Amino acid sequence: MSVVQSVDNVALLPAYLAAGTAVLVLLADLLVARARVTLATAAVGATATALGAALVGAGNERRTFCVGPDCSYVFGGRAALVAVVVALLTLGVLALSGPLLRAGQSPAGEYCFLLACSMTGGVVLGAAGDLITLIVALETLTLPLYVLVGLRRDSLTSAEAAVTFFVVSVVATTLTLLGAALLYAATGGLHLGRIGAILADRPDLLDLPLTTAAVALVVLGLAFKVAAVPFHAWAPAAYDGAPLPVAAYLSTASKLGGVVALLAVVQYALPADVTGPVLALLAALTMTVGNLVALRQRRTVRLLAWSSVAQAGYILAPLGALALASGRTADARTAAYAAAVAYAVFFVVLELAAFAAVVALRPAGADGGTVDDLRGAARRHPWRAAALGLALIGLAGLPPGLAGLFAKVTVVRSLLDGGAGWLAVVVAVNAVIGLAYYLRLTAALWAAPADGRAVPVGGVAAPDGGSGGAPAVVPVRARTVGVVLAVATAAALVLGFAPQLVLDVAAR
Repeated sequence: MSVVQSVDNVALLPAYLAAGTAVLVLLADLLVARARVTLATAAVGATATALGAALVGAGNERRTFCVGPDCSYVFGGRAALVAVVVALLTLGVLALSGPLLRAGQSPAGEYCFLLACSMTGGVVLGAAGDLITLIVALETLTLPLYVLVGLRRDSLTSAEAAVTFFVVSVVATTLTLLGAALLYAATGGLHLGRIGAILADRPDLLDLPLTTAAVALVVLGLAFKVAAVPFHAWAPAAYDGAPLPVAAYLSTASKLGGVVALLAVVQYALPADVTGPVLALLAALTMTVGNLVALRQRRTVRLLAWSSVAQAGYILAPLGALALASGRTADARTAAYAAAVAYAVFFVVLELAAFAAVVALRPAGADGGTVDDLRGAARRHPWRAAALGLALIGLAGLPPGLAGLFAKVTVVRSLLDGGAGWLAVVVAVNAVIGLAYYLRLTAALWAAPADGRAVPVGGVAAPDGGSGGAPAVVPVRARTVGVVLAVATAAALVLGFAPQLVLDVAAR
């Protein structure tokens, strides 16, 4: 067998475009040194990456870096979906970051370069066919975020969040690498398909303590990236300390990357009868703890962070169907994998819309504030508040937020098809619990201000909000933020009416 690896440059085109964007951003910042030009360069690169991924993914599956039947890079429908979503999320976060960068709170060149590097990791991650490519791509997605979280100047909270995120992520990466090394020692393979085939042909390997430890370390290490309970403690602190656009990226693109990595090893490499019970337990704990703790949150970003933890439980839930034999049939497995990817896509669109609305309702460069800071926001800025309300209702799974409703229905249906009715009940109960805090925040948008004074639409309250009142909200006036909010809201509405499109692509 030849050891010469074939190279398909068409398959690598999205990765080339993403990496090229990072290089061009550096050059633009060096040669022009204007924030607008740097932002525009990054935005054009992200757009080109999304278009390139869509064009390559529209054709047949492409493979490269192959030795025999094993390939390190496989770009198909799902990889294209992940690449397009990550690139569009990056574009949205760049647009949300305009006011922050113009206010001088973060250096534009470094900020855009780090985002472009993270986008490159996300684009490659969906096509990873072996453990080395998978882990390197996941770390390329994550490493720039350590710096981005701590990029708010003169903010101790931001620095603390960056250190927390860094320490926890390093531990998670160490566990994943150790598990991958042990898995290679047990099977002699690195390609995901090869590892899965070896473990299927030699079930005696599963009785070895070495293999058990390897599987456990890989799954638990990737669970950190998804912020699954009990590996979730870093998420609320990191989200709340980061600049709002970076928190949006953490909650969407970073979360999607962790889900894709975990799904890849579960689908192709690790035995379902071993990972299924672990994932079922993680899903149940994650959604329950996330929802219960979110009930007590008073800060907006922390509430969204704990909501994101709960949503990770819903994303993992379909994989819990693999715990039972009926969930490991070919049709049930396909439905479970497609449901997990589809729910992740629905979630990141709604989450981006929610963060965009918070950015639009808060002063430029400010943090997310408290729920009371948003009280009565709909009386001053009805369209922005309506967009936030729609995103929250969608995350809760209520109409007219049809994207969130169909996402939860898809998860429950995959669990019932896999015979995991008990987990479907847990999902339903948690969906009801989640209604409490989603509707509480939504109701606050239309509630009267705390001091009882009505503020006219378009008006601005007193700087201190009056006696006993919350500080007035002086929202961001950037056009780009409004565009992101409008596009994300429109995308959520479109996906709500055409959910099968995402499911069909996710199943490819």
